[in-house]
Amino acid sequence: MKITKITSYPVRIPLKPEYHMISALGQHQVSEYLIVRVETDADIDGVGEATVMPRWSGETVWSAQAMVDRAFAPALIGCDPFDVEAIDLIMDQLTVGNWFAKSAVEMALWDIQGKDRGKPVYQLLGGSVRSNTITCRFSMGAYSPERARERARQLIEKGFTTIKVKVGTKLAEDVERVRIVRETIGPDYEMVIDANCGFDVATAIEMARQVDDCNVGLFEQPTPRDDYAGLAEVRRAIEPEVMADDICFDINHARECLRHEACDVISVYPGKNGGLRKSLEIVALAAQNNVSCSIGSNLELDIASAAMCHLVLAHENMNIEKYPGDIMGPDYHSVSVVKEPLVIDGPTITINDRPGLGVEVDWKTVEQLRL
Repeated sequence: MKITKITSYPVRIPLKPEYHMISALGQHQVSEYLIVRVETDADIDGVGEATVMPRWSGETVWSAQAMVDRAFAPALIGCDPFDVEAIDLIMDQLTVGNWFAKSAVEMALWDIQGKDRGKPVYQLLGGSVRSNTITCRFSMGAYSPERARERARQLIEKGFTTIKVKVGTKLAEDVERVRIVRETIGPDYEMVIDANCGFDVATAIEMARQVDDCNVGLFEQPTPRDDYAGLAEVRRAIEPEVMADDICFDINHARECLRHEACDVISVYPGKNGGLRKSLEIVALAAQNNVSCSIGSNLELDIASAAMCHLVLAHENMNIEKYPGDIMGPDYHSVSVVKEPLVIDGPTITINDRPGLGVEVDWKTVEQLRL
């Protein structure tokens, strides 16, 4: 089987008003993402999704499209879609970074393989180690006190048992928000906080100190990117466990986290890591070093969310039982790009057993949303 064509579709989809995201990175109200279609001479095609966010990965929908159309596609026509490692190498030789653009192509390859073999992607990755229904936490924005209180109440009513609160803005406001959420949800629910690199070391430690009585179980990415020593210093100084996210995109970043003993958990997901294969490399390395992994999110649509679900099912060290992750992206958006959206019921998302990623793109809707 050979790749014959790669086509990209930039789309623009608003978030539902009640799901608008506010974090240390700013506000996110509209998603401009790239859908990628890879066709083959066997009349089997695969789909992928680049969940780009400029202020997070440095990629825009237009840079991702240029990379896919002008760099990757010409180099990959004629390649074997089953040889993921070789195609990853070609893309890595063409450009550094561009994680989400690479991931969109790579997940389409797994989709093709699954459709050809009549198997869901998680079986191609080694088989399932847990239920197809995955329990998630909810990532709540850095909201005002009133909105934080109301949103926390709503989330508990919807069945969520773990709430992630965005911090990393103004310390006093962050502390107030965390206290309000704990007061609202009571003592029996799990709460984690996420600074998205918004604090320096001293402020992160002070943040943890000021909410010491709020039973925060996990502090996600308290310090800036590239400062592995700083993250390790925070980990040594605070009571909550520490998750590495924004600081860990590839296997070398993971090695640095582990070398510095900078975290208790690593957040992985295909978009950030450049594909499923590369995510699994990180998960396996972390397991060798007795560090858990969980699934992160960039507010994916159904295509990338399906890939995330397959990753969670495929490795024991995707320890979502202890560290619930984020695969709620489709529920944030006002429109779905697939004919049968993934089933999201309160805190759970369920992946089906259909071949490939298990989602069928609604190309008419994609055209309507096309930029």
